[in-house]
Formats: sequence, C-alpha cells, structure tokens
Amino acid sequence: MITFQNVTKRYGDAVAVDDLNLVAPTGKLTILVGPSGCGKTTSLRMVNRLIRPTSGDILLDGESTARMDVAAVRRRIGYVIQHAGLFPHRTIVDNVASTARLAGVSAKVARSRALELMERVGLPTSFASRYPWQLSGGQQQRVGVARALAADPAFMLMDEPFSAVDPVVRAQLQEEFLRIQREEGKTIVMVTHDIDEALKLGDYVAVMRTGGRLAQLATPEELLTSPADAFVADFVGRDRGYRSLGFRSVSDLPLTAEPVVTLGASAAEARAVTDDDWLLVVDAERRPLGWVETRHVGAAVVASDLNLAGTVAPRGGTLRQVLDAALSAPSRRGVIVDDDGAVAGSVTAAAVVAAIPELDAGAAA
Repeated sequence: MITFQNVTKRYGDAVAVDDLNLVAPTGKLTILVGPSGCGKTTSLRMVNRLIRPTSGDILLDGESTARMDVAAVRRRIGYVIQHAGLFPHRTIVDNVASTARLAGVSAKVARSRALELMERVGLPTSFASRYPWQLSGGQQQRVGVARALAADPAFMLMDEPFSAVDPVVRAQLQEEFLRIQREEGKTIVMVTHDIDEALKLGDYVAVMRTGGRLAQLATPEELLTSPADAFVADFVGRDRGYRSLGFRSVSDLPLTAEPVVTLGASAAEARAVTDDDWLLVVDAERRPLGWVETRHVGAAVVASDLNLAGTVAPRGGTLRQVLDAALSAPSRRGVIVDDDGAVAGSVTAAAVVAAIPELDAGAAA
C-alpha cells in the first residue's frame, strides 16, 4: 500500500501538489489523471524521493519514506518512464538484468530472470544480445517494463509508459501489461493523460485538479456512473454512458445462429447459404475472417472481397464489446466467438440495448 498523508509540494509561491491524501491499495493499479499542471507526475516522483515533499508524508506499507534510506526506497520500487530510458551501451538482456544486479542478485540468476521476463513481456530471447537502438519504440517500452520487474519490487511507478508509441502497439502493450499485472499483483501507481487508458487499466482512478488537489478517487465504473462534480464529469467525457458498458459483463445474452461460408467457397455456395446482403466468412476452424457482400462475389469468395470493418466480442464479454461488434459490422450483426475464437452466433445492437434494463434489474436484485 502506498499512502499520501497531507502531502504538499511548493516551488516558491507556486503550489504543485496541495494537501494530497490518497491510498493506493496493495496489489492494485491506481492511476493519476488530470489536466496539465495538476501535479500528477510530481506526486509520482515524490514516492521514490526523486522530489521531496514540502510537507506531509508518504508511506510504503505503513513505513515513512522520509525515514528510509533513499537507495533502500528506490530498490523497493520499479520505475517505468516514457521512451523506456534504457542504457544505450548495454544489451537488452543486460538492461533488463540491471535492476536485479543493483539489488544484489548474482549475474547468473539476474540474467536467467531477465530472459524469462523478456518472454513474459512478449520479446523473443533472440533479442537478448541486441542494443536498444536496434529495437522499435514499442519493443523498447517492453524492455523498460521487464527491467522494472526484474528485481521483483513490491511497488511500481509508471510515468506515461505507453504514450510514446503508435495506437496499435499501445493497445498491445496495455493488454500485455494487464496480463502481467494479473499474474504479479504489484502495487502500482501510474500517471497518464489519457482518460481512456486510465479507465481501461486502472483498478482505481484518481482525478486531480489544476493546483494538485484531488477531485475524486474511485473505481472506473464509479467514476463513469457517479462523478463527484462537474469538473470530474467534464474531464471523464460526455460518452460516459457508453464507456460504462465496458464494466458490465454479460454471458446470457441470447444469440442468433449466424450463417457462414469458408474462404474459397464458390459464389453459388455463398448465395445458397443466405439471401441476406452480407455473409460472414470464416476459416476452417470457424474463426471469423470478415464479411462479404454476396452480390459482389465473383467465381469464389477471396480475401480481397472481405470487409474487415467489423469487430468481434467474446462470449461472456462486456456490453461495450458486444455493442461495438454489432455497430461496427456492415451487416449490423455483431459476431460473438467462443474461447477458441470460433463463431458462437451473432447479436444486433437493438438486442443489446433492449437487454440493458433487464440486466440493470438483475444487478439491483
């Protein structure tokens, strides 16, 4: 647990953080968000004493960092920053192993741990002998996460860790990080300027006002459904109702059998399956590949015929995933897949919306 007790940071007459009281629970990811100048990065850096508070105290599992040796504090905390901050003259495996070596782990054990962590963050061990400049930005960021985990710290600080990469890589890194956090259960405080990222990753989200004052600390769902005031409501955004569907799981939504055809099927086979304008194309394992407009099929269904706009939702996924699948499909039928990725059926947006009152009633019961 990381605890801020009446923490204030002043630079002359300017107040960067103002009487901050906040608890980041053990084993959970707490995210600090807010406008520029709200003190979120300053608050993060005060935890490992890169910045010293003007007043107040910060506790790690009940122990004041002010009464701890600075080096001891930092050895207990993994730190991930933008652009990874890797050592350019060291190989990837040596970069990852560096924090474990600083903690007194032998070179052999640290290297073994580094190779294991490379695989866990999605990097092949064949990259071990490469240097940072030989990796992409997303790959470097994965190295940064692995390095922070190498010493097996009880706490982690993350300062805009995924902001310097493109949207596709960013989404991949977020999913990889969520998987690792489920396995590791670290106590993490993270800073981001992206409210969508905060809502996706955080167990708790702390919204801060300009001047370093805490506006609200809540779960993502609470933040969307019960913002504390107009500032929080405006910061979270005006599509709160749609976003809140991402925290509503649904497993018993009735599905409709969806006609399918395999890639390579003849035009006659495609038109025999359905008289609808759009037909779902699958592979040999019934995994969806895309939609085809039946009237535009030539001699056979080929990859160039596919419309790839539609997303899919897992069986038992969230209402947001299911609704997005329905709205994004050219057929307006959302594809639902089972644990193996095979088509389980489909659902329309109207069916999803119609189910919400019933689900609300069930949740309230």
